[in-house]
Amino acid sequence: MGNLLAYVFGLISLVIVIPATIPFLGWGNWLAMPLIVVGIIFGALSSSDGGRNFCIVVFLIAAVRLMLGGGFI
Repeated sequence: MGNLLAYVFGLISLVIVIPATIPFLGWGNWLAMPLIVVGIIFGALSSSDGGRNFCIVVFLIAAVRLMLGGGFI
């Protein structure tokens, strides 16, 4: 169950992160970060690692985009 919740939080976050790669929409990554962390927590509590790993990949995409934009743009 935790793995399924992790996938759901990861997909919701991915829907937010993809448009946030456009310049001047980087603030969307800040909105998605707490959702991603909740997904990682649910994934860590489950017996399977798939949902957690998916959330970690989405987190890395958002974090790299924030670093490239200086945290704001």
